[in-house]
Amino acid sequence: MVKKVVKTNALSKQEIEEIIVSLANAGHSPSKIGLILRDENGIKNVRESTGKHLQQILSENKLIGDIPEDLLNLIKKSVSLNNHLNKNKKDDSAKRGYELTVSKIRNLSKYYIKKGKLPLGWKYTSESAALLVK
Repeated sequence: MVKKVVKTNALSKQEIEEIIVSLANAGHSPSKIGLILRDENGIKNVRESTGKHLQQILSENKLIGDIPEDLLNLIKKSVSLNNHLNKNKKDDSAKRGYELTVSKIRNLSKYYIKKGKLPLGWKYTSESAALLVK
């Protein structure tokens, strides 16, 4: 019979929050911060360690972006696909991928508008997306 050894976290709640704030100030996204905490500091779950969600800690320190991370990643993908389509007009599979990505952006933006994370008049356009990504 093999016994499991549970490693206890040696960092306090305050130290974990300081690490999160410093990583956010360094320009890391919330998902990247979670990976760094897991891999380098042995913190498997921020909420279990601090009693707060990662997003909550970032919003308390006013380090959260205007646009949610998953939506921003989709927008970056659509911009790169649009640039590819401008160079390669006959790439039908890329055109289909672009249409699917734009559809996901529109559906996700409806959700975030309902939840109040995006302003009511927010609309996706390829021109505004290109400016947003830069």
